[in-house]
Amino acid sequence: MSFDEEWGQVRSESAAMRLNGVPAESGGGGGASDYKVTSADLKAIGNEAQELFHWFERDAFHAGAQTDAAAKSLDGDGFLTGSAMWTMWDTWRGQAETLLSACAHIHNHLEDTVISHANHEEVLVTNFSMSTINEHFK
Repeated sequence: MSFDEEWGQVRSESAAMRLNGVPAESGGGGGASDYKVTSADLKAIGNEAQELFHWFERDAFHAGAQTDAAAKSLDGDGFLTGSAMWTMWDTWRGQAETLLSACAHIHNHLEDTVISHANHEEVLVTNFSMSTINEHFK
């Protein structure tokens, strides 16, 4: 098959394609969703992130003073390993701080999501209750 023949076939097939819809057969949306997250799930994930934050904060930097002292000692003795050790420590510290920041962000975001969801639920329940009350006064 030549390129022109193949290109013509692809063009004719694509002309019949609908891009703004979902085929009637299986696949795609329209069915019942199996995605469900509860406030308890979000709290549990947030708590895990907070626990990881505290654990990692405690353990990630314990070697900092010793690494600094070793790097200075090696530098003082003329070894290139000292500056390499310092570079490694500086890279580790930056990556550890990024992980800590991400854990804090996840915890705070999920905590805020749980609170926000509870507030929205309260508003919906209140509005529904008010509409039911209003029907009785008409």
